[in-house]
Amino acid sequence: MNKTLCLALLPALAIAATDNPAGKGIRLKELVSIEGVRPNQLIGYGLVVGLKGTGDRQQTLFSAQSLANMLQRMGVSVPSAAILVKNTAAVMVTATLPPFAQPGATLDATAAAMGDAANLQGGILLLTMLRAANGDVYATAQGPVLTGGFVAGNGQTNQTVNHPTVGKILSGTIVEHAAPAPAFGKTIHLQLHDADFTTAERIEDALNQTFGAGAIIAHAENSALISVALPPNYSNRAPEFIADLERVVVTPDVIARVVINERTGTVTLGQGVHIAPVAIMHGNLSVEIQTTYTPSQPGAFSQGGSTQMVPDTQVAVKEDRSHNVILQDGATVEELVKSLNAIGSTPRDVIDILQNLRAAGALSAEVDVI
Repeated sequence: MNKTLCLALLPALAIAATDNPAGKGIRLKELVSIEGVRPNQLIGYGLVVGLKGTGDRQQTLFSAQSLANMLQRMGVSVPSAAILVKNTAAVMVTATLPPFAQPGATLDATAAAMGDAANLQGGILLLTMLRAANGDVYATAQGPVLTGGFVAGNGQTNQTVNHPTVGKILSGTIVEHAAPAPAFGKTIHLQLHDADFTTAERIEDALNQTFGAGAIIAHAENSALISVALPPNYSNRAPEFIADLERVVVTPDVIARVVINERTGTVTLGQGVHIAPVAIMHGNLSVEIQTTYTPSQPGAFSQGGSTQMVPDTQVAVKEDRSHNVILQDGATVEELVKSLNAIGSTPRDVIDILQNLRAAGALSAEVDVI
């Protein structure tokens, strides 16, 4: 349903900037990460066996070659051309090595078909070496592949549910070498998840007040990095200091933002988004064209006449009446959207209006279209 919207926004009053627009504190653990404390991605090439005829086909050469090479290492010499691989699938195996992981720890891995295998259901991943970006082996993976989907039926009468060519190996990855870990010295670097100068300053002040004891131990290098000196009472106890540091509550600065998803018609609004004085006329002119074919009969006793279909075209133009929305001084986007919904506006109408407000410079917020 299309509606013509006429918005008249009264002049907005001056709004005092507040130091804490969000009004809620968040643990530092959710705002920053410790420099050097990071996971590492692992990757390996392996074979999944035991499939019920749903593995790679003969034209996938690397599956047969890999199987022949593995059998060769076990003392069985078989030409790769003589191997049928329909019960075997070549897969890429990936896993994430968490920080400080020690030898013997178990992880989950993911196996994904890289040939033309149709289904990994019921297969078993053979021993696979998982390497990091530097080429070193940090873990090995082996075990049954659990897929989140399946294929029922065969031939032209089959039904596929979810994605059966990707599966998980639960606790099937064993760490062989310790993960690279940073050596904590006298200084710890905090990396903000969302770079912001105001938030960095607030974190600096909170740490100096909590651990400084009158001294300055935290210093913001830039909007995304804060250097923190280890306090004297935490000498040689960096892990304990990081644990206490993560519990410090800080109020991050919030950027006024409106997120628009044009595919689904979803509008997500941040708090405190205000609109400057502006007037908007929004609407659509509906033009409906209908063509009706009417049979035309020839005259009685006419020679050579035949029945013909004569088009009858009708054009109807419709323009909906306008709806007025009056907002108070200092109106917010939330109030605007509520008023638009009250008169029956569609999500598409709201999205168009918000985009035009931003283009006119009347919307004091960032607009992200996804």
